[in-house]
Amino acid sequence: MESVPESFATTHAVGVGDARSLPLPDDSVELVVTSPPYPMIEQWDDLFADLDPDVAAALDAGDGDDAFDLMHEALAPAWDELSRVLVDGGVACVNVGDATRSIGGRFRLYPNHARMSEALRDRGLDQLPGVLWRKPTNAPTKFMGSGTLPPNAYVTLEHEHVMVFRNGDGRRFDPGDPDRYGAAYFWEERNRWFSEAWEGIRGEGQRLGDNAPRDRAAAFPVELPYRLLNMYSVYGDTVLDPFWGTGTTTLAAMAAGRNSVGVERDPGFVADFEDRLADLPERSRDRARGRLRDHRAFLADRDEPPGYDHERYGFGVVTKRERRLRVVAADDVDRITGGYRAHHSVVDPE
Repeated sequence: MESVPESFATTHAVGVGDARSLPLPDDSVELVVTSPPYPMIEQWDDLFADLDPDVAAALDAGDGDDAFDLMHEALAPAWDELSRVLVDGGVACVNVGDATRSIGGRFRLYPNHARMSEALRDRGLDQLPGVLWRKPTNAPTKFMGSGTLPPNAYVTLEHEHVMVFRNGDGRRFDPGDPDRYGAAYFWEERNRWFSEAWEGIRGEGQRLGDNAPRDRAAAFPVELPYRLLNMYSVYGDTVLDPFWGTGTTTLAAMAAGRNSVGVERDPGFVADFEDRLADLPERSRDRARGRLRDHRAFLADRDEPPGYDHERYGFGVVTKRERRLRVVAADDVDRITGGYRAHHSVVDPE
């Protein structure tokens, strides 16, 4: 039974295209991690109006309900494509936030996560428990509306939803599959990552994406897709982001040693992506060694001794399934036709 190779390469295809017509065959990706444009968030109005001119007409007429419906209808073909390319047992993680907005003199919530949940379930995907992650904010106030006077204040939205869906039953693996066991996570990571609420997610991992052009896109923190990749894929898998934006999911895939495919409408984002790769190897290695360092700190604080010894790293682990896990990092990234090739190696503790 072989473990994860000491070094290996992954490919990362990136192209200009439309999430509603993906250049991929059926059943070709094991995981989708994406954050689509959020209907009824003003920064996306022009995009939705380009997809359907009736969106602009509805907004001009002050008809929020019609605009909301039209925006989600414009996204519907993308959900058809997502379900088409996902393998049997594959997982889709969709990050989305609800919107609050005044249209036609009425302030209200537009529940994007509920609408997208319905759309994906209508396409035969089974919804699994997801995550609420609290976004970092520097807002000086914590209220909307009439301040300290009842009854016309509103709760401030400070979280987004990571909805999780599976295409049919879980995937099947051969007993002891080395890619699956090599991609195991530590016990304490499992307890933290599979919690229903995430806070403080910027943390160390966000350094992977510090140089993102955040004024040009609603990029989510790279730690978010990095966790999801480790939670729902194994080495050798391919992850798709059909709403690629500034390439955060691809960065996470490079750091985590997975293959990836990104599709983005804006050619400027694709052209600028290479700027984000300059110090990726250093940041990827820092993140990988941080996982090992955090595990040793966990062991030092744990009263109960670990039940098993890791076969490579020389420290203890809580469960038998952790004994062969391998933490990897990207050593370098090469430009190839249609995307990039990342070279990875297994990382040892410092």
